[in-house]
Amino acid sequence: MKETRMLATQNLICFSHLRWDFVYQRPQHLLSRFSDANKVYFMEEPVFVECEKASFLYSERMRNLTVMIPQLPHGLSESQIEQTLTSLLKQFFALENMSKWIFWYYTPIALKFSDNFNPGLIIYDCMDELSAFKFAPESLKEMEKKLMDKADVVFTGGQSLYEAKKDRHSNIWPAPSSIDKKHWATARNKKNEPDDQSKIKGVKIGFYGVIDERFDLDLIKNLAENRPEWNIILIGPVVKIDPNSLPRNENIHYLGSRDYASLPSYLAGWNVALIPFAINESTKFISPTKTPEYLAAGIPVVSTAIRDVVIPYGVKKIVHIADDHRGFIKAIETELASANKSEWLHLADSFLEDNSWDKTYEFMVKQMALTKSTQDSLSIAN
Repeated sequence: MKETRMLATQNLICFSHLRWDFVYQRPQHLLSRFSDANKVYFMEEPVFVECEKASFLYSERMRNLTVMIPQLPHGLSESQIEQTLTSLLKQFFALENMSKWIFWYYTPIALKFSDNFNPGLIIYDCMDELSAFKFAPESLKEMEKKLMDKADVVFTGGQSLYEAKKDRHSNIWPAPSSIDKKHWATARNKKNEPDDQSKIKGVKIGFYGVIDERFDLDLIKNLAENRPEWNIILIGPVVKIDPNSLPRNENIHYLGSRDYASLPSYLAGWNVALIPFAINESTKFISPTKTPEYLAAGIPVVSTAIRDVVIPYGVKKIVHIADDHRGFIKAIETELASANKSEWLHLADSFLEDNSWDKTYEFMVKQMALTKSTQDSLSIAN
């Protein structure tokens, strides 16, 4: 497409607070598509090792996409870490024409060591309100303001996040997370579940994703206690919370992390999928990607009143919205008693018809290309 060709000569470096191999989500979906036409470097946060000299560890993940991990010596102060990362980037860009580079930010904190470079385009893909997350750096809000001032284009990962930030930048666009429909639709036809799940017999109520401070542990505990005959399947890493705080009912099954490719096989065995997020500051602006993924897999969904789930999924009666474990139980029982889901599936499929990562990517590239064309025109005029 025309817009993609306009960016085809660009290289892209992404500054991320998430590691490439952590959970396959928005950054991986988008940047893997950028790598079709551009060289992409995904820079993770540093790791500290026994070494005398700092360096990048490079790992090629696909054609044109390389993960780069800064390896730094132990014992550096915060200012030394920033200076070292700046030095590593200077070495990386030493012979590069910076006008041919796109800087893509997921974490504003990275501006501390990348602010002195002048790339051709600066993008802030604001996928979450990071300042509301547990253990967020105190300087995050200040750094986000600086990044907003510096960025050429800002995207948000959901509608509510866009509404919260739309007055802070003149070129900001909502770009809600999307789905790979073919990938998730395979769950509808799979007959065999993975071994670790197939041995669990009976009703299966499932969730996959990061289990952290956003997760409503009391909801899960109450659900398990009030319906001991149901099995609650939880897939994903436990992060930023004490594992000892997790409810340990016999009908709650923690399966740990599973790779993206295998997830549809797990969903194939579920009766209902959960979005059991607490309603607090850390979830105020989230837009769970798993909502359309569950639906594409053909699994009924019950969610707490997360704003970007309520609107549009709850309003359109595609997803059940519940306030507590009693509401979850009522909604799940309704789905378990429903013998014919064809009308609901048609409604969900119709809603998701135009939803795809390809379209989200194309929309973002179009805005980037228009911005770059405007900048080039202004440069020529000046």
